[in-house]
Amino acid sequence: MTLLNAVLLLSGCASMSASPDYQTKIQQEQTLPAWSQSDEAESVISLNSLIASAQLNQLVETAIQHNPTLQQTWLTLRIRQTQLQQTDAARQPQISAAAGATRSENADDNFTSRIDISWQADLWGKLKANSQAATQDVNEQALLYQAARDSLSAEVMKAWLNLTATSHAITIEKQRLKTLEQNERYIVQRYRNGIGTLEDLDNARSSSAQSRASLAAFQEDYRQQQRDLKTLLGQTNTADIEAPASYPEVKLAWADVPEQTLARRPDLQAAYIAIEADQLRTEVAYKELLPSLDIGAALEDAASSPHQALMGSPLWSLLAQLTAPIYQGGQLRAAAKEAELNEAYSYQRYRETLLTAVNEVEQYLSLEQNLLTRQQHIADALKSAQNSLEQYQTSYRTGLVDILDLLTVQQQTYNLEATLDNLIYQRLINRINLGLALGLRTTP
Repeated sequence: MTLLNAVLLLSGCASMSASPDYQTKIQQEQTLPAWSQSDEAESVISLNSLIASAQLNQLVETAIQHNPTLQQTWLTLRIRQTQLQQTDAARQPQISAAAGATRSENADDNFTSRIDISWQADLWGKLKANSQAATQDVNEQALLYQAARDSLSAEVMKAWLNLTATSHAITIEKQRLKTLEQNERYIVQRYRNGIGTLEDLDNARSSSAQSRASLAAFQEDYRQQQRDLKTLLGQTNTADIEAPASYPEVKLAWADVPEQTLARRPDLQAAYIAIEADQLRTEVAYKELLPSLDIGAALEDAASSPHQALMGSPLWSLLAQLTAPIYQGGQLRAAAKEAELNEAYSYQRYRETLLTAVNEVEQYLSLEQNLLTRQQHIADALKSAQNSLEQYQTSYRTGLVDILDLLTVQQQTYNLEATLDNLIYQRLINRINLGLALGLRTTP
Protein backbone atom coordinates (compact mmCIF):
# COMPACT_ATOMS: atom_id res chain seq x y z
CA MET A 1 0.00 0.00 0.00
CA THR A 2 2.98 2.29 0.67
CA LEU A 3 4.07 2.04 -2.99
CA LEU A 4 0.56 2.83 -4.20
CA ASN A 5 0.37 5.89 -1.97
CA ALA A 6 3.70 7.11 -3.32
CA VAL A 7 2.53 6.70 -6.90
CA LEU A 8 -0.67 8.61 -6.22
CA LEU A 9 1.31 11.37 -4.55
CA LEU A 10 3.76 11.70 -7.43
CA SER A 11 0.92 11.85 -9.96
CA GLY A 12 -0.49 14.86 -8.17
CA CYS A 13 -3.76 13.01 -7.75
CA ALA A 14 -4.61 14.35 -11.28
CA SER A 15 -7.46 16.67 -10.41
CA MET A 16 -10.21 16.50 -12.99
CA SER A 17 -11.28 19.54 -14.97
CA ALA A 18 -14.56 21.21 -14.10
CA SER A 19 -15.97 21.67 -17.62
CA PRO A 20 -18.72 24.26 -18.14
CA ASP A 21 -22.29 22.99 -18.22
CA TYR A 22 -22.72 23.25 -21.97
CA GLN A 23 -26.03 21.35 -21.95
CA THR A 24 -27.66 24.02 -19.80
CA LYS A 25 -26.27 26.78 -22.01
CA ILE A 26 -27.63 25.06 -25.10
CA GLN A 27 -31.11 24.71 -23.60
CA GLN A 28 -31.14 28.40 -22.74
CA GLU A 29 -30.08 29.47 -26.22
CA GLN A 30 -32.74 27.32 -27.91
CA THR A 31 -35.58 29.18 -26.18
CA LEU A 32 -37.09 31.02 -29.15
CA PRO A 33 -40.50 32.48 -30.02
CA ALA A 34 -42.77 30.49 -32.30
CA TRP A 35 -42.28 30.84 -36.05
CA SER A 36 -44.65 33.01 -38.07
CA GLN A 37 -46.26 30.53 -40.47
CA SER A 38 -48.33 30.96 -43.66
CA ASP A 39 -51.86 29.56 -43.84
CA GLU A 40 -50.88 27.63 -46.99
CA ALA A 41 -48.41 25.48 -45.06
CA GLU A 42 -49.08 21.79 -44.67
CA SER A 43 -47.50 18.84 -42.92
CA VAL A 44 -44.78 17.23 -45.06
CA ILE A 45 -43.16 13.94 -44.06
CA SER A 46 -39.93 14.17 -46.08
CA LEU A 47 -37.88 16.49 -48.25
CA ASN A 48 -38.48 14.59 -51.48
CA SER A 49 -42.25 14.60 -50.89
CA LEU A 50 -42.32 18.37 -51.43
CA ILE A 51 -42.63 17.63 -55.16
CA ALA A 52 -44.68 14.71 -56.44
CA SER A 53 -42.64 13.51 -59.43
CA ALA A 54 -41.47 10.00 -60.23
CA GLN A 55 -38.79 11.40 -62.56
CA LEU A 56 -37.39 13.67 -59.85
CA ASN A 57 -37.39 10.85 -57.30
CA GLN A 58 -35.33 8.77 -59.72
CA LEU A 59 -32.86 11.62 -60.23
CA VAL A 60 -32.47 12.03 -56.46
CA GLU A 61 -31.88 8.31 -56.01
CA THR A 62 -29.28 8.31 -58.79
CA ALA A 63 -27.46 11.22 -57.16
CA ILE A 64 -27.43 9.51 -53.76
CA GLN A 65 -25.90 6.37 -55.27
CA HIS A 66 -23.34 7.98 -57.59
CA ASN A 67 -22.45 11.49 -56.40
CA PRO A 68 -18.72 11.30 -55.57
CA THR A 69 -18.82 13.95 -52.84
CA LEU A 70 -21.58 12.10 -50.98
CA GLN A 71 -19.74 8.83 -51.43
CA GLN A 72 -16.67 10.38 -49.77
CA THR A 73 -18.86 11.31 -46.79
CA TRP A 74 -20.15 7.74 -46.67
CA LEU A 75 -16.61 6.35 -46.75
CA THR A 76 -15.64 8.69 -43.94
CA LEU A 77 -18.46 7.15 -41.91
CA ARG A 78 -17.11 3.67 -42.65
CA ILE A 79 -13.64 4.83 -41.55
CA ARG A 80 -15.07 6.09 -38.24
CA GLN A 81 -16.72 2.71 -37.72
CA THR A 82 -13.45 0.84 -38.22
CA GLN A 83 -11.69 3.30 -35.90
CA LEU A 84 -14.29 2.48 -33.25
CA GLN A 85 -13.48 -1.20 -33.61
CA GLN A 86 -9.80 -0.42 -33.05
CA THR A 87 -10.61 1.67 -29.97
CA ASP A 88 -12.81 -1.05 -28.49
CA ALA A 89 -10.04 -3.59 -29.07
CA ALA A 90 -7.85 -1.75 -26.53
CA ARG A 91 -10.28 -2.80 -23.78
CA GLN A 92 -9.83 -6.49 -24.58
CA PRO A 93 -6.93 -8.77 -23.58
CA GLN A 94 -4.13 -8.95 -26.13
CA ILE A 95 -2.73 -12.39 -26.95
CA SER A 96 0.38 -13.08 -29.00
CA ALA A 97 2.32 -16.27 -29.73
CA ALA A 98 5.87 -16.89 -30.84
CA ALA A 99 7.93 -19.93 -31.75
CA GLY A 100 11.65 -20.22 -32.45
CA ALA A 101 14.41 -22.65 -33.20
CA THR A 102 18.18 -22.46 -32.73
CA ARG A 103 20.94 -24.74 -34.00
CA SER A 104 24.51 -24.55 -32.71
CA GLU A 105 27.64 -26.53 -33.51
CA ASN A 106 28.29 -29.45 -31.12
CA ALA A 107 24.93 -28.85 -29.46
CA ASP A 108 21.42 -30.22 -29.73
CA ASP A 109 18.74 -28.29 -31.57
CA ASN A 110 16.65 -26.09 -29.30
CA PHE A 111 13.01 -25.21 -29.91
CA THR A 112 11.03 -22.63 -27.95
CA SER A 113 7.40 -21.56 -27.79
CA ARG A 114 5.81 -18.66 -25.95
CA ILE A 115 2.32 -17.24 -25.45
CA ASP A 116 1.91 -13.75 -23.97
CA ILE A 117 -1.33 -12.35 -22.61
CA SER A 118 -1.60 -8.68 -21.65
CA TRP A 119 -4.50 -6.60 -20.41
CA GLN A 120 -4.81 -3.09 -19.06
CA ALA A 121 -7.23 -2.77 -16.18
CA ASP A 122 -9.59 0.15 -16.73
CA LEU A 123 -9.20 1.48 -13.20
CA TRP A 124 -10.52 4.97 -13.87
CA GLY A 125 -12.82 4.32 -16.81
CA LYS A 126 -10.35 5.90 -19.25
CA LEU A 127 -10.67 3.17 -21.86
CA LYS A 128 -14.45 3.20 -21.55
CA ALA A 129 -14.58 6.98 -22.02
CA ASN A 130 -12.28 6.73 -25.04
CA SER A 131 -14.56 4.10 -26.56
CA GLN A 132 -17.62 6.26 -25.88
CA ALA A 133 -15.92 9.20 -27.60
CA ALA A 134 -15.21 7.05 -30.65
CA THR A 135 -18.84 5.92 -30.63
CA GLN A 136 -19.95 9.55 -30.66
CA ASP A 137 -17.61 10.18 -33.58
CA VAL A 138 -19.48 7.50 -35.52
CA ASN A 139 -22.84 9.00 -34.56
CA GLU A 140 -21.68 12.47 -35.55
CA GLN A 141 -20.45 11.29 -38.94
CA ALA A 142 -23.70 9.40 -39.54
CA LEU A 143 -25.62 12.64 -38.99
CA LEU A 144 -23.21 14.57 -41.21
CA TYR A 145 -23.81 11.98 -43.92
CA GLN A 146 -27.57 12.44 -43.51
CA ALA A 147 -27.14 16.22 -43.74
CA ALA A 148 -25.01 15.86 -46.89
CA ARG A 149 -27.57 13.47 -48.38
CA ASP A 150 -30.42 15.90 -47.71
CA SER A 151 -28.43 18.82 -49.08
CA LEU A 152 -27.63 16.87 -52.25
CA SER A 153 -31.30 15.97 -52.71
CA ALA A 154 -32.28 19.64 -52.39
CA GLU A 155 -29.60 20.63 -54.92
CA VAL A 156 -30.93 18.09 -57.43
CA MET A 157 -34.49 19.31 -56.92
CA LYS A 158 -33.45 22.94 -57.42
CA ALA A 159 -31.33 22.10 -60.48
CA TRP A 160 -34.28 20.25 -61.99
CA LEU A 161 -36.55 23.27 -61.48
CA ASN A 162 -33.84 25.52 -62.85
CA LEU A 163 -34.05 23.70 -66.18
CA THR A 164 -37.73 24.60 -66.37
CA ALA A 165 -37.03 28.21 -65.42
CA THR A 166 -34.37 28.56 -68.12
CA SER A 167 -36.65 26.88 -70.66
CA HIS A 168 -39.30 29.48 -69.85
CA ALA A 169 -36.73 32.27 -70.22
CA ILE A 170 -35.77 30.90 -73.64
CA THR A 171 -39.44 30.74 -74.67
CA ILE A 172 -40.11 34.32 -73.55
CA GLU A 173 -37.00 35.59 -75.33
CA LYS A 174 -37.99 33.77 -78.52
CA GLN A 175 -41.40 35.45 -78.36
CA ARG A 176 -39.72 38.81 -77.81
CA LEU A 177 -37.41 38.23 -80.78
CA LYS A 178 -40.31 37.14 -82.97
CA THR A 179 -42.17 40.35 -82.15
CA LEU A 180 -39.08 42.49 -82.82
CA GLU A 181 -38.49 40.79 -86.17
CA GLN A 182 -42.11 41.45 -87.09
CA ASN A 183 -41.49 45.11 -86.22
CA GLU A 184 -38.52 45.15 -88.61
CA ARG A 185 -40.59 43.76 -91.46
CA TYR A 186 -43.41 46.17 -90.75
CA ILE A 187 -41.01 49.16 -90.63
CA VAL A 188 -39.41 48.13 -93.93
CA GLN A 189 -42.84 47.92 -95.51
CA ARG A 190 -43.78 51.35 -94.17
CA TYR A 191 -40.49 52.80 -95.41
CA ARG A 192 -41.07 51.44 -98.89
CA ASN A 193 -44.51 53.04 -98.83
CA GLY A 194 -42.91 56.35 -97.94
CA ILE A 195 -43.87 56.21 -94.29
CA GLY A 196 -41.29 56.19 -91.49
CA THR A 197 -37.53 56.69 -91.49
CA LEU A 198 -34.34 54.63 -91.50
CA GLU A 199 -33.79 55.59 -87.87
CA ASP A 200 -36.88 53.56 -87.00
CA LEU A 201 -35.35 50.56 -88.77
CA ASP A 202 -32.03 50.99 -86.95
CA ASN A 203 -33.79 51.11 -83.59
CA ALA A 204 -35.76 47.96 -84.38
CA ARG A 205 -32.66 46.12 -85.59
CA SER A 206 -30.74 47.14 -82.47
CA SER A 207 -33.46 45.71 -80.25
CA SER A 208 -33.53 42.49 -82.27
CA ALA A 209 -29.76 42.08 -82.02
CA GLN A 210 -29.88 42.52 -78.25
CA SER A 211 -32.63 39.93 -78.03
CA ARG A 212 -30.60 37.44 -80.09
CA ALA A 213 -27.65 37.94 -77.75
CA SER A 214 -29.86 37.33 -74.71
CA LEU A 215 -31.35 34.23 -76.35
CA ALA A 216 -27.89 32.82 -77.04
CA ALA A 217 -26.92 33.44 -73.38
CA PHE A 218 -30.03 31.65 -72.10
CA GLN A 219 -29.39 28.69 -74.39
CA GLU A 220 -25.81 28.39 -73.14
CA ASP A 221 -27.06 28.65 -69.55
CA TYR A 222 -29.40 25.74 -70.24
CA ARG A 223 -26.57 23.60 -71.61
CA GLN A 224 -24.41 24.42 -68.59
CA GLN A 225 -27.26 23.61 -66.23
CA GLN A 226 -27.59 20.22 -67.90
CA ARG A 227 -23.88 19.61 -67.28
CA ASP A 228 -24.17 20.77 -63.67
CA LEU A 229 -27.11 18.47 -62.99
CA LYS A 230 -25.28 15.52 -64.51
CA THR A 231 -22.34 16.29 -62.24
CA LEU A 232 -24.66 16.19 -59.24
CA LEU A 233 -25.91 12.83 -60.46
CA GLY A 234 -22.35 11.55 -60.76
CA GLN A 235 -22.80 10.93 -64.48
CA THR A 236 -21.34 12.67 -67.52
CA ASN A 237 -22.11 10.55 -70.58
CA THR A 238 -25.88 10.36 -70.24
CA ALA A 239 -28.50 12.01 -72.43
CA ASP A 240 -29.88 15.41 -71.51
CA ILE A 241 -32.42 15.37 -68.72
CA GLU A 242 -35.92 16.34 -69.74
CA ALA A 243 -37.37 19.14 -67.67
CA PRO A 244 -41.11 19.60 -67.05
CA ALA A 245 -42.77 22.08 -69.41
CA SER A 246 -44.46 23.91 -66.53
CA TYR A 247 -43.56 24.34 -62.89
CA PRO A 248 -44.73 21.46 -60.67
CA GLU A 249 -46.43 22.10 -57.38
CA VAL A 250 -43.99 22.51 -54.49
CA LYS A 251 -45.59 22.15 -51.08
CA LEU A 252 -45.00 24.70 -48.34
CA ALA A 253 -43.80 22.74 -45.31
CA TRP A 254 -45.29 23.47 -41.91
CA ALA A 255 -42.82 24.84 -39.36
CA ASP A 256 -43.23 23.34 -35.89
CA VAL A 257 -42.20 25.17 -32.74
CA PRO A 258 -38.47 26.00 -32.78
CA GLU A 259 -37.47 23.23 -30.34
CA GLN A 260 -39.03 20.53 -32.53
CA THR A 261 -37.75 22.10 -35.73
CA LEU A 262 -34.18 22.42 -34.54
CA ALA A 263 -34.20 18.92 -33.05
CA ARG A 264 -34.77 17.49 -36.55
CA ARG A 265 -31.75 19.13 -38.17
CA PRO A 266 -28.95 16.55 -38.57
CA ASP A 267 -26.22 19.21 -38.75
CA LEU A 268 -27.31 20.62 -35.39
CA GLN A 269 -27.52 17.15 -33.86
CA ALA A 270 -24.02 16.39 -35.18
CA ALA A 271 -22.66 19.61 -33.66
CA TYR A 272 -24.20 18.69 -30.29
CA ILE A 273 -22.73 15.20 -30.39
CA ALA A 274 -19.32 16.69 -31.19
CA ILE A 275 -19.47 18.54 -27.85
CA GLU A 276 -20.20 15.29 -26.03
CA ALA A 277 -17.33 13.52 -27.82
CA ASP A 278 -14.90 16.29 -26.87
CA GLN A 279 -16.12 16.21 -23.27
CA LEU A 280 -15.28 12.52 -23.14
CA ARG A 281 -11.84 13.21 -24.65
CA THR A 282 -11.23 15.84 -21.99
CA GLU A 283 -12.08 13.21 -19.39
CA VAL A 284 -9.65 10.80 -21.05
CA ALA A 285 -6.90 13.43 -21.18
CA TYR A 286 -7.09 14.07 -17.43
CA LYS A 287 -7.23 10.37 -16.66
CA GLU A 288 -3.97 9.97 -18.55
CA LEU A 289 -2.44 11.66 -15.48
CA LEU A 290 -3.60 8.82 -13.25
CA PRO A 291 -1.72 5.55 -12.64
CA SER A 292 -2.38 2.60 -14.93
CA LEU A 293 -2.39 -1.09 -14.07
CA ASP A 294 -1.10 -3.55 -16.67
CA ILE A 295 -1.47 -7.26 -16.10
CA GLY A 296 0.53 -9.75 -18.12
CA ALA A 297 0.85 -13.52 -18.22
CA ALA A 298 3.26 -15.69 -20.18
CA LEU A 299 3.53 -19.39 -20.99
CA GLU A 300 7.00 -20.41 -22.14
CA ASP A 301 8.67 -23.74 -22.90
CA ALA A 302 11.90 -24.97 -24.45
CA ALA A 303 12.62 -28.49 -25.74
CA SER A 304 14.68 -30.48 -28.20
CA SER A 305 11.79 -30.98 -30.62
CA PRO A 306 8.97 -28.77 -31.92
CA HIS A 307 6.34 -31.18 -30.58
CA GLN A 308 7.69 -31.06 -27.07
CA ALA A 309 8.06 -27.26 -27.21
CA LEU A 310 4.43 -26.87 -28.24
CA MET A 311 2.75 -29.72 -26.38
CA GLY A 312 4.93 -30.08 -23.27
CA SER A 313 4.53 -28.58 -19.82
CA PRO A 314 5.28 -24.86 -20.14
CA LEU A 315 6.42 -22.55 -17.40
CA TRP A 316 4.02 -19.77 -16.58
CA SER A 317 4.57 -16.33 -15.15
CA LEU A 318 2.23 -13.56 -14.03
CA LEU A 319 3.10 -9.88 -13.78
CA ALA A 320 1.06 -6.95 -12.53
CA GLN A 321 2.60 -3.54 -13.11
CA LEU A 322 1.33 -0.24 -11.72
CA THR A 323 2.79 2.80 -13.43
CA ALA A 324 2.14 6.51 -13.13
CA PRO A 325 3.47 9.52 -15.00
CA ILE A 326 5.84 11.56 -12.84
CA TYR A 327 7.47 14.12 -15.08
CA GLN A 328 7.01 14.60 -18.82
CA GLY A 329 7.71 18.29 -19.16
CA GLY A 330 4.04 19.21 -18.79
CA GLN A 331 3.05 17.24 -21.91
CA LEU A 332 0.06 15.47 -20.38
CA ARG A 333 -1.35 18.56 -18.72
CA ALA A 334 -0.93 20.50 -21.97
CA ALA A 335 -2.81 17.72 -23.75
CA ALA A 336 -5.59 17.99 -21.16
CA LYS A 337 -5.76 21.75 -21.65
CA GLU A 338 -5.91 21.23 -25.41
CA ALA A 339 -8.83 18.84 -24.93
CA GLU A 340 -10.65 21.49 -22.88
CA LEU A 341 -10.09 24.05 -25.63
CA ASN A 342 -11.37 21.59 -28.26
CA GLU A 343 -14.48 21.14 -26.12
CA ALA A 344 -15.01 24.92 -25.96
CA TYR A 345 -14.41 25.14 -29.71
CA SER A 346 -17.07 22.51 -30.39
CA TYR A 347 -19.52 24.47 -28.26
CA GLN A 348 -18.90 27.64 -30.26
CA ARG A 349 -19.26 25.66 -33.48
CA TYR A 350 -22.60 24.39 -32.18
CA ARG A 351 -23.69 27.97 -31.44
CA GLU A 352 -22.71 28.99 -34.98
CA THR A 353 -24.71 26.10 -36.43
CA LEU A 354 -27.67 26.99 -34.21
CA LEU A 355 -27.63 30.66 -35.23
CA THR A 356 -27.39 29.65 -38.89
CA ALA A 357 -30.32 27.25 -38.51
CA VAL A 358 -32.54 29.84 -36.82
CA ASN A 359 -31.61 32.48 -39.39
CA GLU A 360 -32.35 30.15 -42.29
CA VAL A 361 -35.82 29.21 -41.05
CA GLU A 362 -36.80 32.81 -40.30
CA GLN A 363 -35.33 34.02 -43.59
CA TYR A 364 -37.16 31.48 -45.76
CA LEU A 365 -40.45 31.94 -43.90
CA SER A 366 -40.23 35.70 -44.40
CA LEU A 367 -39.14 35.34 -48.02
CA GLU A 368 -42.16 33.15 -48.80
CA GLN A 369 -44.52 35.99 -47.95
CA ASN A 370 -42.34 38.60 -49.65
CA LEU A 371 -42.14 36.64 -52.89
CA LEU A 372 -45.89 36.06 -52.85
CA THR A 373 -46.54 39.80 -52.47
CA ARG A 374 -44.09 40.70 -55.25
CA GLN A 375 -45.56 38.01 -57.49
CA GLN A 376 -49.05 39.47 -57.10
CA HIS A 377 -47.86 43.00 -57.85
CA ILE A 378 -45.88 41.94 -60.93
CA ALA A 379 -48.88 39.92 -62.18
CA ASP A 380 -51.05 43.05 -61.94
CA ALA A 381 -48.36 45.11 -63.67
CA LEU A 382 -48.06 42.55 -66.48
CA LYS A 383 -51.80 42.59 -67.07
CA SER A 384 -51.78 46.38 -67.37
CA ALA A 385 -48.71 46.31 -69.63
CA GLN A 386 -50.37 43.80 -71.98
CA ASN A 387 -53.42 46.05 -72.28
CA SER A 388 -51.18 49.05 -72.91
CA LEU A 389 -49.19 47.14 -75.55
CA GLU A 390 -52.32 46.45 -77.58
CA GLN A 391 -53.17 50.16 -77.56
CA TYR A 392 -49.62 51.19 -78.56
CA GLN A 393 -49.57 48.72 -81.43
CA THR A 394 -52.81 50.21 -82.78
CA SER A 395 -51.54 53.76 -82.26
CA TYR A 396 -48.26 53.01 -84.03
CA ARG A 397 -50.05 51.63 -87.08
CA THR A 398 -52.05 54.85 -87.29
CA GLY A 399 -48.95 57.03 -86.76
CA LEU A 400 -49.95 58.39 -83.35
CA VAL A 401 -46.75 57.09 -81.61
CA ASP A 402 -43.24 56.43 -82.92
CA ILE A 403 -41.29 53.19 -82.94
CA LEU A 404 -39.33 54.02 -79.78
CA ASP A 405 -42.52 54.28 -77.75
CA LEU A 406 -43.71 50.95 -79.11
CA LEU A 407 -40.38 49.24 -78.46
CA THR A 408 -40.34 50.58 -74.90
CA VAL A 409 -43.77 49.16 -74.14
CA GLN A 410 -42.90 45.85 -75.79
CA GLN A 411 -39.69 45.55 -73.78
CA GLN A 412 -41.52 46.42 -70.58
CA THR A 413 -44.15 43.76 -71.25
CA TYR A 414 -41.66 40.99 -71.93
CA ASN A 415 -39.48 42.08 -69.02
CA LEU A 416 -42.48 41.86 -66.69
CA GLU A 417 -43.35 38.42 -68.06
CA ALA A 418 -39.78 37.25 -67.42
CA THR A 419 -39.78 38.81 -63.94
CA LEU A 420 -43.05 37.11 -63.03
CA ASP A 421 -41.75 33.72 -64.14
CA ASN A 422 -38.54 34.28 -62.17
CA LEU A 423 -40.50 35.16 -59.02
CA ILE A 424 -42.53 31.97 -59.34
CA TYR A 425 -39.28 30.03 -59.71
CA GLN A 426 -37.68 31.75 -56.70
CA ARG A 427 -40.73 30.99 -54.59
CA LEU A 428 -40.55 27.30 -55.44
CA ILE A 429 -36.81 27.23 -54.72
CA ASN A 430 -37.44 29.00 -51.42
CA ARG A 431 -39.88 26.28 -50.40
CA ILE A 432 -37.21 23.63 -51.00
CA ASN A 433 -34.72 25.67 -48.97
CA LEU A 434 -37.31 26.01 -46.21
CA GLY A 435 -37.93 22.27 -46.13
CA LEU A 436 -34.20 21.67 -45.80
CA ALA A 437 -33.91 24.31 -43.06
CA LEU A 438 -36.77 22.69 -41.15
CA GLY A 439 -34.83 19.43 -41.01
CA LEU A 440 -36.91 17.43 -43.48
CA ARG A 441 -34.96 14.35 -44.53
CA THR A 442 -34.70 12.42 -47.74
CA THR A 443 -36.49 9.08 -47.56
CA PRO A 444 -36.22 6.13 -49.98
